[in-house]
Amino acid sequence: MSKRTLVIGASENPARYSNKAILALRRNEHEVVALAKRNGQVDDVAIETTFPQNERVHTVTLYVGPQHQPGYYSDIIRMKPQRVIFNPGTENPEFAEKLKNNGIEAEEACTLVLLSIGAY
Repeated sequence: MSKRTLVIGASENPARYSNKAILALRRNEHEVVALAKRNGQVDDVAIETTFPQNERVHTVTLYVGPQHQPGYYSDIIRMKPQRVIFNPGTENPEFAEKLKNNGIEAEEACTLVLLSIGAY
């Protein structure tokens, strides 16, 4: 089953984990919405620079550090995904608490590992 995923901190740079995650998500047939400071393209996924409005997503996966996350808090909570994945280096107890208080699962995990072991 496809779990529509919003990747925040997407990058065209193949060395970046967000880029690897987009490719792995697509290989696993998940729909991807990508967000970053700069427009771009990864495989068949366009990277947008404005937060998607009225999108239904199952999962938000973060590739931006905690210092860059506050600007996304209200948009993500309003989006009501089932879960938000805090990839290594993005852990943020304050935001995780806000998510849980709004009925959204906060998971400290690696998207690439979850996909590779079939636990996504």
